[in-house]
Amino acid sequence: MAQLYAGTSGWAYAGWKPDFYPAKLAQKKFLKHYGTQLNTVEVNFTFRQLVKESTLNNWIADTPEHFRFGVKAHQMITHIKRLKGVEEFLSRFLTSIEPLARAGKLGPVLFQLPPNLKFDPALLQDFLAHLPRTLRTAFEFRNASWFVDETWSLLKDRNVALCVAESETMASPDVTTADFAYYRFRKASYPAEERAAMLKTLGAHTAQGLNVYAYFKHEETPEGVLYARELLRAAN
Repeated sequence: MAQLYAGTSGWAYAGWKPDFYPAKLAQKKFLKHYGTQLNTVEVNFTFRQLVKESTLNNWIADTPEHFRFGVKAHQMITHIKRLKGVEEFLSRFLTSIEPLARAGKLGPVLFQLPPNLKFDPALLQDFLAHLPRTLRTAFEFRNASWFVDETWSLLKDRNVALCVAESETMASPDVTTADFAYYRFRKASYPAEERAAMLKTLGAHTAQGLNVYAYFKHEETPEGVLYARELLRAAN
């Protein structure tokens, strides 16, 4: 049965007390509590540095068996080298997150491209060829030039999901390109009618047998994490 995974892009926010975390909960216990309420988190920590195996082992120990970690790809790949000549570093990055895969807790790896990287189908095709087909991956394009049929075709050929990202300034088309779906909800707040529409959209995917990963914006205030919990409870 297809599963909805809902969470936020991070968890270490003391400002979520007391609405989400108990008022007296120590920060080192945040992830364990988070894992009792939600079933996934998107890790942005990996965008700036390679995570230590000991850190990953702690995360694995603090979360239940069904929990999944979405992982943002390192900026060296997407923003510094801009997908070119990345084979060696890509290998290092994927090796660094291997403990999550071995534990069965690795969700999709998100490759978020910089806004000034414009449509380049040859670049995308060459990069996708270096990704293991067994790796669940998603791409977030932040330049509208990518929103064309050729992009969708390239992603479908490699079973790579289009990250449907919604923010105050830009929204990606909602196009299914893989056997799972990936959403990033970046607005600071969502009224009840918009959250109901989200549930309907995501539920349509799971009804068709696609797992869905949906992440709300990480903020010091708890709205996003409360939205994620509400969404997950409503789906179940």
